[in-house]
Amino acid sequence: MPLTDLTLPELAGYRPDVAEPDDFDAFWARTLAEARALPQQLSVTPVPGPVSELVVEDLVFSGYAGDPVRAWVIRPRSGGPLPAVVEFIGYNGGRGLPAEHLHWAAAGFVHVVMDTRGQGSGWGGGGATPDPHGTGAAFEGFMTRGIESPETYYYRRVFTDAVRLVEAVRSLGHVDAGRVAVTGGSQGGGITLAVAGLLGDGVVAALPDVPFLCHFRRSVALTPGRPFTEVTQYLSVHRDRADEVFATLSYFDGAVFARRASAPALFSVGLMDDIVLPSTVFAAFNGYGGPDREIAVYEFNGHEGGQLFHWQRQVEWLRRRR
Repeated sequence: MPLTDLTLPELAGYRPDVAEPDDFDAFWARTLAEARALPQQLSVTPVPGPVSELVVEDLVFSGYAGDPVRAWVIRPRSGGPLPAVVEFIGYNGGRGLPAEHLHWAAAGFVHVVMDTRGQGSGWGGGGATPDPHGTGAAFEGFMTRGIESPETYYYRRVFTDAVRLVEAVRSLGHVDAGRVAVTGGSQGGGITLAVAGLLGDGVVAALPDVPFLCHFRRSVALTPGRPFTEVTQYLSVHRDRADEVFATLSYFDGAVFARRASAPALFSVGLMDDIVLPSTVFAAFNGYGGPDREIAVYEFNGHEGGQLFHWQRQVEWLRRRR
């Protein structure tokens, strides 16, 4: 598999002018204020099963519009309050089964895995959170749902869910509220950047892996495969809506959120990635607002990135920032 994008020296200096709407901050302030005005109704239920050496709990919290959203909490049996890692899942995966998510708790963290509303049927162990909000005409998948307006766009709901989850996690008795980090790969990396940008120092660290949902203009124009080609296909039919579509997407661009983030950050990128082009990752990384930022470059990997090899690096990096 060849390199899919610019050379590493070119990527290191890549600072594109990613479009940002004038009312970006006002839009998100209003969106979160509306969500926070609704009561946060938390429930935490123990989950029986084969995992016996860790505590496994089913967390239900109120996300966008007060909708109930599910997450797993997987944590060590002893000690506390402990640092927490909130994880967001890749495209069309759900929170799956608890046994899929044991590594962070085994390393001494409270691990919270958010179910992505409406997703969970593409890979892994499935999802359990519906998205009850309808949209206009859309191509199959999630990228074009409600894309006519930022008010109705699918990721408005997902990013709001993610912020509300971090806020809920900080209230849990076994969590050190000042040591909550966020992470995720691909779509989860894009959600990580959104949360880091929206909450600022409300998270102790951000660890976006091969983050999707960045630099939409370039991604839609140049990425050869899905999910970005969902937007390409939509625009090939709705030929008069390009300006409208990219205006909507500008409110959800990871590179724009990254400018507003301040927490220490550890990114990763695969230089042979043909799903998330490396230049779009560097668009977010090079513009990241916090001074403490690093990127792990996996020269001979694609969208899988560093996998558990990189997770080991994440653990050591995060432990140094406790």
